[in-house]
Amino acid sequence: MSQPYAMQRAMRTARKAALQKGVIAVLDIGTSKTACFVLRFDGSEGLSSEGIGSLAGQSSFRVIGVATTRSRGVSFGEITTMAETERAIRTAVQASQKMAETRVDHVIVSFSGANPRSYGLDGKVELETGVVTDADIGRVLAMCDEPDIGAGREVLHAQPVNFALDYRSGLADPRGQAGQELMTDLHLLTVDAPVIQNIVQCVKRCDLELAGLASAAYSSGLSALIEDEQELGAACIDMGGGSTSISIFIKKHMIYSDAVRMGGDHVTSDIAMGLRVPTPTAERLKTYYGGVHATGMDDRDMIQLGGDTGDWELDSRQASRAELIGIMRPRVEEILEEARARLDAAGFEHLPSQKIVLTGGASQIPGLDGLASRILGQHVRMGRPLRVQGLPQAVTGPAFSSAVGLALFAANPQDEWWDFDVPTEMYPARSLKRAFRWFKDNW
Repeated sequence: MSQPYAMQRAMRTARKAALQKGVIAVLDIGTSKTACFVLRFDGSEGLSSEGIGSLAGQSSFRVIGVATTRSRGVSFGEITTMAETERAIRTAVQASQKMAETRVDHVIVSFSGANPRSYGLDGKVELETGVVTDADIGRVLAMCDEPDIGAGREVLHAQPVNFALDYRSGLADPRGQAGQELMTDLHLLTVDAPVIQNIVQCVKRCDLELAGLASAAYSSGLSALIEDEQELGAACIDMGGGSTSISIFIKKHMIYSDAVRMGGDHVTSDIAMGLRVPTPTAERLKTYYGGVHATGMDDRDMIQLGGDTGDWELDSRQASRAELIGIMRPRVEEILEEARARLDAAGFEHLPSQKIVLTGGASQIPGLDGLASRILGQHVRMGRPLRVQGLPQAVTGPAFSSAVGLALFAANPQDEWWDFDVPTEMYPARSLKRAFRWFKDNW
């Protein structure tokens, strides 16, 4: 944070310009699919209460165009082949523009992977006038010790998640309140810089202007966690194709994020290797016959593996459902155990609520909720995204939690470091080498 965030400020300006025009697109670039929603912000249409979630301000937009396409050139949530990803983005954006019958110039993007790291920082200042002003908010943010995030890393989110005035904690916005000493807690999320640079380049090559970037873990939490869970404390585990994103929320703010570099595609490749079938066949078997709990019935339930190699013996093979489940379960267990390790490292057990919500395309495996309860803890539920105005039924499943959350993020962005006027001469020179688990003490 020792530099003014020119790129983020420019993106915020672009977002404001897009909202004045009334149309913006949100783009969720995943490993297995790329989804694009076109949002209209006008508030003039009488929006019915039906299908509007409890999130404040959610009725300020409606979805007028939707398109999804298979992702290309993306591994572990990160772009690996620029031209392929560019083609997928163009396909999704053009199809959603066609449905919306309008042109879109600005896009907000979410992505997973990129090796996220969370830091909890705090700062403290004496108030000069006895009343909190905008300048005081800027000063207290400037007093947050800057961690050594390392070379090749970039800050994706820097959100003040709590303010305290004379030790009265839990204030969302202290401006205008009287006191002597102002304190803040800041959550800083960093990712690998090349991942962001590739997205910026890719969006530019598609003749679009980037109006915001968000972590898929953050946007999934916004849409899959209900208001009480965001307030009291909960974890959202978004099981995608190439990676599994983890976020922890409390007091309506994300306070921790991480990712496991495994997802549904790894289960598919295990099936492909275990049963010696092509990847598309393995995906079909996983979707139609998959599960994580085998019963006595499954030993007798035979699945035709099929194939068109021309070799009759190979093409007419069968496997029992129990065999398929036996291949899938170890990998699913491994993903959940990795997620559990990340939550333990974050000090999740210190939160007042221990709710865990599973979402994402790979969370739809039958029986996953029972297995997850055993590995992650008792308070596990399957999460679908909040319903938003104009969203077609086809995109209301768990696979679209991140895209729907990104629409909510576009409508109601949380305050970030770069939204405040932080005095340049006060940018911290000190460097904090450790990322401490401050929320154990604060809540």
